Parts: sequence; C-alpha cells; structure tokens
Amino acid sequence: MPEDNSTTSFGPPMERRQLLAYAAFGSAAFAGASRVQAAKTEPAPKRRYNMKKSINLWAFPYPDKMSLRQCLQLAKDAGFDGIELNYDLESDLSPKSGTKEFHDIRRMADEIGIAISGVCSFLFWPYPLTSNDPVERSKGLELAGKMTQAAHDLGTENLLVVPGAVHMPWREDHDPTPNDVCARRAKEAIGKLLPQAEKLKVSMNMENIFFNGFLLSPFEMVDFVDGFSSEYVKVHFDTGNIMEYQFPEHWIPILGKRIKNVHLKEFTKKGTDHSLEAFRPLLDGTTNWPAVLEAFGKVEYDGYLTFEYFHPYQHFPEALIYQTADSLDRMLGIK
Repeated sequence: MPEDNSTTSFGPPMERRQLLAYAAFGSAAFAGASRVQAAKTEPAPKRRYNMKKSINLWAFPYPDKMSLRQCLQLAKDAGFDGIELNYDLESDLSPKSGTKEFHDIRRMADEIGIAISGVCSFLFWPYPLTSNDPVERSKGLELAGKMTQAAHDLGTENLLVVPGAVHMPWREDHDPTPNDVCARRAKEAIGKLLPQAEKLKVSMNMENIFFNGFLLSPFEMVDFVDGFSSEYVKVHFDTGNIMEYQFPEHWIPILGKRIKNVHLKEFTKKGTDHSLEAFRPLLDGTTNWPAVLEAFGKVEYDGYLTFEYFHPYQHFPEALIYQTADSLDRMLGIK
C-alpha cells in the first residue's frame, strides 16, 4: 500500500492530529445542531389552568331519552365538575316546580357528586325584558324572578340573564326595539330584579349575544354592568356568540373581573349558516383556544367553563359528553 501523506489538491499535507481535531470539532458541531433542532421540535410545556369543567344540559337528550338523574350521573362519570341546568316552561325546572322540588334536585346532585354551575334559559327570547309588548315584558320579569329563586334553591349563585334585544332574527313576529329604548328598558328591568337577587345572593350575569343587536362591544357591556354598582350584576361571557365578527380573546381583558361565568361555545367562521348550526363540538371550529385560555388566565378567572351545545347526538349521545370532557382536559392542561 502506498504511503498516505494526506496531500490534497486544495492545500499542503495535513498532519494526523489536525485531521482528528477537525473530526472532533465536526462531531461536536453536529451534536450541538441536533440538540438545537430537538429543542425546536419539542412541544412547549403545557400550562395548567385552574378553571372548572362544566356542561350545559342542552348537550344531553333530555328529557326525551334521558332523565335528569341520568344526565347528572353521565356528566359526573365523564369527569365534569358541574352541570348547568335550563329553566323552561315544561321540565323538572319550570314554574311548575317550587322550592321543595329544586331542593330535591340539589340533593340529587350532591348525592351524585356534581355541582350545579348555573341556571340558563331560552325564555328570554319569547319573553324579552325589552319587548315592545308590555305583556311580554311583564311575563319576562315574572319568569326572571322565578329563575332567581330557582337558582338560589338549587344552590348555585349563577343566573344567566339576557337583558334585552333590539332584534331577534329567529322571531318573525318580533317588533324591533329602538336601541335607546332597549337600553332604557333593560336598565329598568335589571333594576327591578336586583333587590331579590341581592337578598338571595344570586349573581345576575349578563350574557353577550351579538345576534340580538344589544351590547355589541365589551365597552358597552362594561358600562351597562358597572352602572348598577352591585356585586350581583356581572357578566356571563359567551365565547361563541361574538365569533362571527369578533374574537373572545379581545373581550376578556376588557371585561376582566366582571366575568362571573362562562359559556364555551365553539364557532366556525368557515361557514355561512348564521344559525345555531354554526356552533360546533368543542375544538371543531376556528376559535383560538390557546389565546382565549391565556386571556382568562391573565384576568385570573377560576370559575366554570361550561360547554353549551344544542344538538345532542342522535346515536350514542354519551360520546359527545365524553369527547367534550376530554377536549376540556387537554385545553386546561390536565392531559
């Protein structure tokens, strides 16, 4: 074999020690680059949030296929901390029930081991507090008073309130209410309901709707809520209701400590169906959930995050409940 003097066409002969040094340097550089690349590809550590998991009763096939007890038990089995109940004209939670019946529901929830995170209702639409029809307004006030008592009897401090509506596109018979009239009537209505709420220690939480044409910005909501100077008038913030044109992560820092309860409603901006069909199962939409949760964290919100959905699965309805619980676990850094 001929002698190798390490001569190349690019320069003078290299000594063996030089070659080893370059090889060692190259290996170290490669290892360092590999570590940098690995650091770039490793996911950032998850942030753990202390907010509580809740789900609205509308996600269950109640009362057609499941009893209230079955719904509560399913929510508990899926890992929810609480469940939001809905006040209606025909159900376990209605004017047909009284303190005794609501206490029974509260005891049932306690036995199962799940909290009642709040009371919600669709009745603010057929009986809006700002309607041009005085009969509708009167009925709305009456029902809101009954809801306040029901929330107290159920052992929850949260009542969702829709304070008014300029327009309701889903009601062809609704006579639009002028903005200034709507604002005046809403303030009058909440003012009438407030003494009872303060006495029962139930927080009336104003919900942002957007589709109703009232309180369309966080600044309007702040002015409306602060105008009552009461710890029992707060905000029920709904992430999905403003998603068609706005973004929940922009509202949260402005509303801040006024947020007393939360609806997590998923919404997709990809569609053109401006109805309840635009709301999607959790994570199946266009909401920037990391930004939303970070905003909640910055204002130190630690209450309930309640998934609200209006279409129980026709088959295997429990799947939606478990899927939602799993999604919330991942969003909150539990998984």
